Amino acid sequence: MADEYEDDTLRDACGVFGCIASDKWPTQLDISHIICLGLVALQHRGQESAGIVTSLGDEFTPMSVHKGSGLVSTIFNDDILAKLKGNLGIGHTRYSTAGGTDMVNAQPFVIHTMHGLLALAHNGELKISIKKGVGLSTQSDSELITQLISLPPPDGEKNGADWTARIKNFMRMTPTAYSLVLLHGDRIFGVRDPYGNRPLCLGKLMLPGEHTKTSDKPDGWVISSESCAFQSIGAEYFREVAPGEIVELRKEGIRTLGICPRQKCGPSSHVADSILEGQMVYSVRHRCGKQLAIEAPVEADLVSTVPESATPAAIGFAQESGIPFLEVLCKNRYVGRTFIQPTTRLRQLGVGKSSDRAREDRVSSIGSPCHMGINIPTKNELVANSMNPEQLAQLVGANSLMYLTVEGLQKAVREGIKDSAPENVGHCTACLTGVYPVDLQ
Repeated sequence: MADEYEDDTLRDACGVFGCIASDKWPTQLDISHIICLGLVALQHRGQESAGIVTSLGDEFTPMSVHKGSGLVSTIFNDDILAKLKGNLGIGHTRYSTAGGTDMVNAQPFVIHTMHGLLALAHNGELKISIKKGVGLSTQSDSELITQLISLPPPDGEKNGADWTARIKNFMRMTPTAYSLVLLHGDRIFGVRDPYGNRPLCLGKLMLPGEHTKTSDKPDGWVISSESCAFQSIGAEYFREVAPGEIVELRKEGIRTLGICPRQKCGPSSHVADSILEGQMVYSVRHRCGKQLAIEAPVEADLVSTVPESATPAAIGFAQESGIPFLEVLCKNRYVGRTFIQPTTRLRQLGVGKSSDRAREDRVSSIGSPCHMGINIPTKNELVANSMNPEQLAQLVGANSLMYLTVEGLQKAVREGIKDSAPENVGHCTACLTGVYPVDLQ
């Protein structure tokens, strides 16, 4: 416990979601059910705990809170959701990379401030020392965010709490890497770090009915780590939250409260979500596979994959190479994601012996840890730093093994960017190159 508090880089990588109703309050929307469905769609981002906080829209009225360990479907049922009443709410599904799986670390966090209740859900990792004389009751850097945002800005506040100024002050202290949803009173704030490292997007909630999507006002607004959460709730993708942007969701609609600039000049440093920069992540993976076939051709009978995220790349490799694609390994869809299990042992049990059945490997090389919210081991634990491709191929029992180059990866990603100046859009390659978008202290 003491070692974790002495570490300046507590980590967290999760899914966040929020929903607010439009017009009439109390709303006819079932806010808690909508958030629950959104969290189910974000389950792949964290499987250890989840929580929902709802509010009637008054900052001094107690919020309704329910959190638990395990999968979203086991934490929430109809009786529990019926007790989570409100016109707006936020949710969180947790993947712990530090701080353990204790329930004390489950989010969203709710704190009392001089200006009412504040709830927060956080995805990412703070690059800031916790040696600030601040006492924490959890082992999560997410709690530190609530403490920092509760502080008045350096220039003071003339007319009560200026939450925009408080959030901007926090963002100047912590340039990366996070996406936040905060609930205070009758509004939800969405915050994305200036480098855009953690994903966050907005959607319009359009319930089935007689209205037309082009003319009628949405039934509500939603905010999510990934756009895949919109499909199951009848929401329509609206746009991404821009890097450094602070957005406010109220029953009247969405508005931008400000943009916090990057401390260093240069492009943003995105990582991928369902729709990013106007393109589907599936398409990016598909182009990566095609690029890999160009860079590392091979004579083989068929192309296959260790499902499921690698499948689009395998299909792209097959199309570019002319080698037929065939499913060899089939994932049991009732089994959770192995990558986000909290320990190496659990991940190994989930993966099994898949690599023993492959003879030719075409993969990406990770050589450095991620300090932006992804659970990657230390540099000494990463095999790419201790073995070259030939040695690693021998270790896994493959005839050959080749990596997609960083340049090839960047080319594949940028080909699909719907931007008039794609050179202004950057992507974090720190885990591949060891070059980080911010100074690590």
